[in-house]
Amino acid sequence: MAGTPQYIRNLNENLIMDALITQGTMSRAEISRQTGLSKPTVSLAVEHLIDRNLVKEMGRADNAQGRKATLIRFNETAYYVCGIDIGATRIRIALSDLNGEIIAYRTYPMVVQGAYERAEATMLELLRSHMNELLDENHLNWDQIQCIGFGIPGVVLPDSGRINRIVDPLAGLEEAFSLESLSGAFPCEVILENDVNLAALGEYRSGAAAGYPLFVFFSIGTGTGAGIMVHGQLLRGLGGLTGEIAEMLVDDGRRLEEVLSADGLMQLAKDDLDQHDELLLEAAHSGADVLHRHLTPEKLFEAARSGEVEAVEILQQYSQKIASALRQISVVLAPDLIVLGGGVGGNGDVLLPLLRQIISEQFPVQPQLICSKLGEQAVVTGAVQVAIQQTMLNLQQEAME
Repeated sequence: MAGTPQYIRNLNENLIMDALITQGTMSRAEISRQTGLSKPTVSLAVEHLIDRNLVKEMGRADNAQGRKATLIRFNETAYYVCGIDIGATRIRIALSDLNGEIIAYRTYPMVVQGAYERAEATMLELLRSHMNELLDENHLNWDQIQCIGFGIPGVVLPDSGRINRIVDPLAGLEEAFSLESLSGAFPCEVILENDVNLAALGEYRSGAAAGYPLFVFFSIGTGTGAGIMVHGQLLRGLGGLTGEIAEMLVDDGRRLEEVLSADGLMQLAKDDLDQHDELLLEAAHSGADVLHRHLTPEKLFEAARSGEVEAVEILQQYSQKIASALRQISVVLAPDLIVLGGGVGGNGDVLLPLLRQIISEQFPVQPQLICSKLGEQAVVTGAVQVAIQQTMLNLQQEAME
C-alpha cells in the first residue's frame, strides 16, 4: 500500500492532526505553512478529517484585512477515554477527553467479599457498574469510549498481561484483574499497567516531574514501589520488575515493604508507644490517648502536625528508614528528582523537612526531593495518558487501512 494515493493522503491527515494537537486552532493556510503541504492538499485532508469527526471548524479568524480565514481545531470530544486506579482501599475513576482534560472523577470504596471465585465476578461487575454510572451522569455511551487504562498495585507481566504479585489486601484477585479478564468485561480496548508506573507517568506529563530527564516516583502506602522514568520512557526491566523496591532487604532481613508500608509504620509506632506510653497519656489535651488506642497513619501525622512530641519522634525514626531506601536508589541511579507519593508518602509537609535534612547531611548523591503534585489522582492521570496514546495510535492506524 505504501506510495499509493490513499496511503499518502492518510499520512497527510496524520501530519495535520499532529500539527493541530501541538499548535491548537489554525487556519488552513497556517496548517499549510506549518506542515509544508500544499493548500489544496490541506483542504482535501481537512474535509476528510471533518467527516471522521476528528477536527472541526471554529468560525472565522480575526484578520486585520482581507477575507476571514476559517479556523480549524482538533476535536478533543470526538471520543473519550478512562483511567481507573484499582487500589487496596479505593477505586478511583477519571473520565477524560482526548486532550487529557479530566471531565469527571469519582472515588469508590474497595469492597472484597466472600469466596475469591465469587469475588472475582463481583469485582468485575462492580467496576462495570461504576463505569456505567459515570457514563450516564455525563450523557455518554460505550461507543464513545475508545480505551480504558487500568492501574493495579502489583507486577503486570508484559507479555501476557497476567498479574504476578499484588498487595496483600487484594491477594487472590490476580485473575480478576488480569488483562484478559478486564478486556472481557469492557466493550473497548483495555490497557493494564502497574499503578506506580502510571503515577510516575502522570507526574511527568502534568505533575511535579514535568521535564525532568531522570526521576523516580517513590510510592509509600499499603504497598511500596517505585516508577523510574528516563527521558519520558518508563524503565521496565526483566519481567516488568524494575522499581519493585518492596523486595529490597533491610538490615534485619525484612522486606522493605514490611518496614515502610502503612502497616510497617503502624508497627513502628506501636512498638514505640508501648515503651513510652506514659508520655502520650500525659498529653491528653492533644488527643494522644485516642491516638494510642485507635492508631492510624492519618492520626499519627495529625499528631505530629499538632506538635505531639512522641508522634514527631516516631516519624523521625520512620524517615530514617525511608532515607535508607532513598540512599540506595540515589547511589545506583543518581536521579535528578525523587517524587514522594502514596497514602503515607504524600504527607510531604511532615516528611520532606526530615528527609531533606538527612539527604543534605548523609547522601553522597543528593537529588531534589519533592512531593507528588497530583496526589491521589496521580495513577488515574497516568492511566488516562496511556489510554489517550493508544487511542491516537489506533486512529492513525485506522486512517492507514
